[in-house]
Amino acid sequence: MNQKTKVAVAATGVAAGLVARELYLRSKEEDISGSTVLITGGSRGLGLALARRFVREGCHVAICARDEEELARASADLSRRARRGAVSASHRDVMTVRCDVTKRADVEQMIEDVEARWGRIDILVNNAGLIQVGPIEAMTIGDFEDAMAVMFWGTVYPTMSLLPAMLARNSGRIVNITSIGARVGVPHLVPYTCAKYAAAGFSEGLRAELANTGVTVTTIAPGLMRTGSYNAAEFKGDHEAESAWFSVSSSMPGMSMDAGRAARQIVSAVKRGDAEKVLTTPASLIAKLHGVAPGLTEDLMGLVGGLVLPKPGQNRHSKPGWSLPNLKSPKMRALLMLGRIAARRLNQRMA
Repeated sequence: MNQKTKVAVAATGVAAGLVARELYLRSKEEDISGSTVLITGGSRGLGLALARRFVREGCHVAICARDEEELARASADLSRRARRGAVSASHRDVMTVRCDVTKRADVEQMIEDVEARWGRIDILVNNAGLIQVGPIEAMTIGDFEDAMAVMFWGTVYPTMSLLPAMLARNSGRIVNITSIGARVGVPHLVPYTCAKYAAAGFSEGLRAELANTGVTVTTIAPGLMRTGSYNAAEFKGDHEAESAWFSVSSSMPGMSMDAGRAARQIVSAVKRGDAEKVLTTPASLIAKLHGVAPGLTEDLMGLVGGLVLPKPGQNRHSKPGWSLPNLKSPKMRALLMLGRIAARRLNQRMA
């Protein structure tokens, strides 16, 4: 057997192994058509991509957000997709609820409204998030409080409100969208990282405690995704420099993942009841390295941050990405081409 034949045989074997693995994973996926899904932060970005995917799976989908105009646009989008779907109309419906997940009363009222319409909630996706980008010198105690309110308490409130009903019927799925920032500390994203670490701890502890109850908990740890989220991010310090590195990083292929692809992988993990799913190859590599050598990983993050990230600044005034003129320059528009496409598709307010 010559060298070329050996390579061809090896490649065929690898391909066959990948196909077999994919078929095996699909065989473990349960049918969720007809289930009721509640997605927090579902009016744009990854939340909207997930809502579209669950609609495609034949689910009733409720999304919540604080912005009524965003919700109206998202509702129209999802309703069109539901009408076009191949699934029976009785198995797909869309509902929007204005809710601030940092307020416990709002959350409890939202759950009551969704249950009044469909009887129960089968799948909860805690996705609401807040991104604050900038050096630690520019951050305030309020920034940490805001991050924890949205991404920790905004995960705890819906979960604890729904959990008694799920336990009573011995079924339910809880999906917590955390981040690679919940695996390794990321410079210039410290409040975000803190809140995501807390949410991941809650999610992992919850799964362990709910084993054998019929309620499954899945922790999702995405890396950078092309959702156009840089438009909604809040920037501090050197606004232009901070927005430039973050927006380009979250728009470039290879560094970031398409939101639709991410949503497909997340929904598949939910259907299998996976414990966790780390999205994007760079994020997976960083998470594995941190698990083996956490000190080295943090030192490397600090080294890379010192070389790439903007110099520290103490400007504590925050500006959203959509308001920054530097993101509209010809050079940035070229670099952000995929990010801008994602932003338009995923209902983001753009610069």
